[in-house]
Amino acid sequence: MKKLFILAAAVILAFTSCDDFLDSQDYTGKNSTNFPTTNEDVDKMVAAVYKSCFYGPFQGNNLEQYFSVANIMSDDMFGGAGLGDPWWQALDKLMYAQTNQMQDLWTYAYETIARANAALGVIDNIADEETRNQTKGELLFMRAYSYYYLVLAFNNVPFIEKAPETVAEAQVAPAQVEGKEIFKYIADDLYEATSIMPSYKYDGWQKLPFGKVTRWAAEAFLGRAFLFYTGFYGEPSWPKTDGSAIDKAYVTAALKDCIDNSGHDLLSDYRSLWAYSNQYTAKDYDYVTDMLDAGTCYQEGNKEVLLAINFQYQSAWSNQLHLTNQYGLFFGIRCDGNNQDDDRYHVGTPTSVYPFSTGWGCGTVATNLVNDWKRIEPDDPRRDASILDMSKTALDPGTFSDAVELTMYHQKKITSVRSSGGTNYSWSIDAMGSDGNGNYQASNCTPLTIFRFADVLLMYSELAQDATTLNRVRARVGLPAVSYSDEALRNERRWELAFEGSRWDDLRRWGIAADALAKQNGQVMYNQGQKVNMSFSNYAERYNKTKGFYRIPKAQIDLSGGTYKQNAGWEDDAANQFAGY
Repeated sequence: MKKLFILAAAVILAFTSCDDFLDSQDYTGKNSTNFPTTNEDVDKMVAAVYKSCFYGPFQGNNLEQYFSVANIMSDDMFGGAGLGDPWWQALDKLMYAQTNQMQDLWTYAYETIARANAALGVIDNIADEETRNQTKGELLFMRAYSYYYLVLAFNNVPFIEKAPETVAEAQVAPAQVEGKEIFKYIADDLYEATSIMPSYKYDGWQKLPFGKVTRWAAEAFLGRAFLFYTGFYGEPSWPKTDGSAIDKAYVTAALKDCIDNSGHDLLSDYRSLWAYSNQYTAKDYDYVTDMLDAGTCYQEGNKEVLLAINFQYQSAWSNQLHLTNQYGLFFGIRCDGNNQDDDRYHVGTPTSVYPFSTGWGCGTVATNLVNDWKRIEPDDPRRDASILDMSKTALDPGTFSDAVELTMYHQKKITSVRSSGGTNYSWSIDAMGSDGNGNYQASNCTPLTIFRFADVLLMYSELAQDATTLNRVRARVGLPAVSYSDEALRNERRWELAFEGSRWDDLRRWGIAADALAKQNGQVMYNQGQKVNMSFSNYAERYNKTKGFYRIPKAQIDLSGGTYKQNAGWEDDAANQFAGY
């Protein structure tokens, strides 16, 4: 299996005709007339866009990626983390802790857009049609991906349609545009991407490297964006810039194309999707030991994954930390005093949480999710496959001395995994069997799934208002078939896709966010070892005021000279700031 590692340094993509700047032609350097022409040129050009899109925000050593934000802002997670980390706790409450919170999400989204625009400006230099269409589809996907999450995060944001062609153009600040209007350009990009990208059938990632955007990922993204747009804005179809529109029939057909022709499918064992079931940890983790003999242990690049972000393995902390899987670190189980060798992480101790490892403790699982799941679907095996109940160990909540919003429930999908019971941090499957100890901040390189086949089946069921593909997802975990209803579909998405970043925007598009968020208030948790209840009665109020859109970083307002306007619900800085516990 090939893997796509985005290691290339950013290459200069803003190719401009020399006539705009100089009196002489550049005959030796790269410019818009001669780049890209070789496969190596294409790889360099596209690698720079991938790097900004999927790795850039981690350079700030924070959680400013939409996947993280959407998890924490949903009703299924609290902010968690420690006493000195109000950043995460503020997100959960639709408040802010720092003046320029979410700046990195903003910055790297626009860096991606700028690089994609420049690359698209020279895409016709690729002579081979199939390579050109595949490459163009990837670039359109990443530009749409960046604008989509900018809009979902901030609503009214600057719009840059193409790379500037002159110095004068580059000096003009782009206008702030209403998010609903930007959605038209997102529709253009995804419509074209799904129309032109080759139909490479899943082959174990031999034709394309694992981590590349494919036609099937573009179709899944089209489905997700269509459902959000039509649900959140209450529209029957999704308009494009030319006055036409993407309708339900087109999106349903695109998802059906993925289901029928992609070669992707559900894995037989739901646990196989998550790194804790790998062949090295399974021998010591009782919950998955049966998978060894069955041959169903976790494998990277499996047939259910449509798109994932790959990461590097590093043995020690370095300035390339953003290329490692920092989700595993931030969403890892909090330890006391940064004691990563606490015996709770060893095999066989009374307090063992093996094979799950240490981190900053962000995104503690909300008790209302656990209670709802037990009440509505008591026999669903995905609950234990997705959530670690630490109260079943001998762990004393009092030993988490600086943790806040600790619920004693932790998700199993994102957190990093150890390969042995000591301090072996070789979390890459390639390195799991090695003797190297690695580093708890740097050695996690388990891929992060962005789109998977089960989500496509559920989106298709929702659009078709038919339970056939929904029941295909349920059958995989041994649950009985159900008739289609909005409630059944919504529950199924909550259980199947828990902690995978989709719940927050599902709540928003279904129009039930305020009520769902309010249910977090009063839930049991521990702050510095003391049992308390979540005391924040303003969940619904904050959502109703903001509609889930976050505060535009103050630096961006200031840089615009006051031209850019702050989002509704964020006008009173003092009232919306969370100082921490």
